Amino acid sequence: MKKGISALFGMAVGAAAAGIATGTTSSKKIKEMKEVRAKVHGLYMAYDRWLRIRQEGKTLVEYFTRNGYKTVAVYGMKELGERLCDELKGSEVTVKYAIDKKADSIYADVDVVTPDDEMAPVDIIVVTAIYYFDEIEEMMSQKVECPIISLEDVLYEM
Repeated sequence: MKKGISALFGMAVGAAAAGIATGTTSSKKIKEMKEVRAKVHGLYMAYDRWLRIRQEGKTLVEYFTRNGYKTVAVYGMKELGERLCDELKGSEVTVKYAIDKKADSIYADVDVVTPDDEMAPVDIIVVTAIYYFDEIEEMMSQKVECPIISLEDVLYEM
């Protein structure tokens, strides 16, 4: 897996360098490549931290129970969102629903709503789209009363 991530970084950097050298890559393309690199790096670091937690014999359930959170909504149902739902399944922490812009095209074991839908009360919303946390938090804080945290915060507070 590490080789795959390294290869992805290498390809992104190589493509950017080649484009700059030939003058064919616009500043917009470079910005997009940097954004992709930052997203991939964030995912890599989140998975690395999560794996370390598991190797210590812990689960993320501990974070939620320690803080008194019994019901959770998961924002973002890509890989990290799916893994978080899996981790909490069967525990004393209930994922009441997930939130995703593409709710209509997502199959999950929990109900999935869009950010524009009405939402049942939960103790906390965990944003798994960590790269976009600030803008998601700003948008969601206008709609809900509960705390909104990044999965990254959960991982680093374990």
